[in-house]
Amino acid sequence: MKKNKLALTFSSIAENVSIARMLIASIAAQLDLSLNDIEELKVVVSEAVSNAIIHGYQNDPNKLVILEIEYDTEALQISVRDQGCGIPDVEQAMQPAYSTDPERMGLGFVFMQSFMDELNVDSVVNQGTTITMVKDLNKNHASLH
Repeated sequence: MKKNKLALTFSSIAENVSIARMLIASIAAQLDLSLNDIEELKVVVSEAVSNAIIHGYQNDPNKLVILEIEYDTEALQISVRDQGCGIPDVEQAMQPAYSTDPERMGLGFVFMQSFMDELNVDSVVNQGTTITMVKDLNKNHASLH
């Protein structure tokens, strides 16, 4: 199977989180992933997109979030990119329960790390953040049809 690539660019508003979740769920269903895997993918996409909107853009609805999904029979890669304020200390931001917003639990990166096989956070202050996550599809399945 050739790699399939999709890119979705959308306004940084909360309503678009559910659209991002629906997109990853429909791709995961095509890959014949379990319901549990699909739920986990929806969580990581929600968290990454929410981070871009809430933290990257401070809820500015006039900014854009880019969701890129690339997959084949081997792996599923998800990237969420913003051009927001960036994360000054990525290591600190990835600690459990750390959040710059007291209303948030600060578990987004924890979910991303536990549900995905790879997590990379690339961030430059005042330029933006790209979160790239990979799920190894061979770990859970002998073969895909």
